Amino acid sequence: MSFLQRVAAAFRESGVDFAVAGGYAVALHGVVRGTLDIDVVLRHERGQFLKAERALSALGLAPRLPVSAGEVFGFRREYIEERSLKAWTFVNPSNPAELVDVVITHDLKALKTKQVSVGGDLIPIVAKRDLIAMKRAAGRRQDLEDIRALEAA
Repeated sequence: MSFLQRVAAAFRESGVDFAVAGGYAVALHGVVRGTLDIDVVLRHERGQFLKAERALSALGLAPRLPVSAGEVFGFRREYIEERSLKAWTFVNPSNPAELVDVVITHDLKALKTKQVSVGGDLIPIVAKRDLIAMKRAAGRRQDLEDIRALEAA
């Protein structure tokens, strides 16, 4: 089972409403794209952040910054506006290649999603139009390249 499948299964088992975004979503939309971290978007509800934290912890991942789900949820605007924090990052100390970024700048409730099959498992990803909008808002060089590739696909 791939790391992506393990993360998705842990979220499903924990009742986390999520969708994959970022480079993995780009690849799952059919664009060749290498990426290491898994970006996920959650519904902006305290309970969802708490469940996500428990699910990721159960996989052996720990927050890179010493902040809890309650703190990230409660101070999300401050983290974004004053500290330029875009994602709450979890990493596996035993395997640093296992990395999950919980995107805090976007609320899943405002995004369209679609289901894709990965190794026989259905995994929700951000729909192409909303993924492009997210990448346009981020505006980094890689995001602009992803937009061009997604629009061409």
